[in-house]
Amino acid sequence: MEVVEEIVIVGAGIAGLTTSLGLHRLGIRSLVLETSESLRTTGFAFSTWTNAWKALDAIGIGESLRRQHETLHRNVTYSTVSGLPVFEMSLKDKGKQGDHEVRCVQRKLLLEALANELPSGTIRFSSKVVSIEESGYFKLLHLADGTILKAKVLVGCDGVNSVVAKWLGFKPPAFTGRHGIRGRANYKNSHGFDPNFMQFFGNGVRSGAIPCDDKTVYWFFTWTPTNQEKELEKNPAEMKQFMLSKLGNIPDEIKAVIKNTELDAFVSSPLRFRHPWELLWGNISKGNVCVAGDALHPMTPDLVQGGCSAIEDGVVLARCLGEALLKNSRQEMKGKSEQGNEEYKKIEMGLNKFANERRWRGFDLISTGYMVALMQGSEGKMMSTLNKYLAPILARWLLQKADFDCGKLSSI
Repeated sequence: MEVVEEIVIVGAGIAGLTTSLGLHRLGIRSLVLETSESLRTTGFAFSTWTNAWKALDAIGIGESLRRQHETLHRNVTYSTVSGLPVFEMSLKDKGKQGDHEVRCVQRKLLLEALANELPSGTIRFSSKVVSIEESGYFKLLHLADGTILKAKVLVGCDGVNSVVAKWLGFKPPAFTGRHGIRGRANYKNSHGFDPNFMQFFGNGVRSGAIPCDDKTVYWFFTWTPTNQEKELEKNPAEMKQFMLSKLGNIPDEIKAVIKNTELDAFVSSPLRFRHPWELLWGNISKGNVCVAGDALHPMTPDLVQGGCSAIEDGVVLARCLGEALLKNSRQEMKGKSEQGNEEYKKIEMGLNKFANERRWRGFDLISTGYMVALMQGSEGKMMSTLNKYLAPILARWLLQKADFDCGKLSSI
């Protein structure tokens, strides 16, 4: 039996839940399908920059998250060859969009904040989409359990292996050759670190440590592994020892962060990205279907904008859909019913507007992030020396790309 739904969002990650909450704030119901049995918190935390806070404020959860995470004051970059800081920059400078604001937000707390604001029953867990087919002005979603959903609007926020992106014609994201490990260290008492964004680079390795609050530190480690090193991922204890051996000349208290991390509190994965030109000529939307978040613009973590841009996507998408659907609803109330083809065209126009707004933003973030990765992740004595001079430029790019406002939920 087919179940009819107005808007179906595939994926209860950052982009999916932000979109759903944005729609809810506008009075529009959506159904979110999640493959997992509960909210996915893989990745532990991420740096949340000015652009993301503006978007979080737009959907009404910014203040609650601010109370749970401390403000970061400075970006301090070190060379792991010399062991010395090569650049330091304030994270509170004023930009075109006002004062900058940076925190390291725990993914679990963000997803819970989004989910808790949604009406009961909005998220349906253990619901995996296996295929999509056309049915007039609707899309039929076939789930693994045999359920068939009939959707008036289909939004793919289902990550790098997106079923919806594949349906739209996107190729699978490319592998960069680098791998990333992300982890979280919890302390019984205060960790003692200043609230700074600390990053270290040299000899092809880039790592960092960022406090979330006074008892939690998020850390990351990226490098280009050999085939033998890839095998270490099967043994967390050996992987931890490998990381410690590759960190280079960094402060002992930073090494202790990784050393004190539980074996189930870090995860390794290959770094993938979508070729930026695919966003220029690819189908971000087609008819009543679109993609957002990692399904649209998977990027390397070097510009720390993956999660931030997913939040932007959710606000912009909710606004564009709201303009299309609420306008249609108002006209119906006046007795000018617009059904079928006319309604489909309005939805299509709304999704096209979203695609046009996000196309170049995604292109810019993917391209810049890849350039940062190329420079900071390169090996060799010459590149290590050159990076000392590049560090100020690369650090400023972080603030420049975060100096962005995706706008409010309503354009009225």
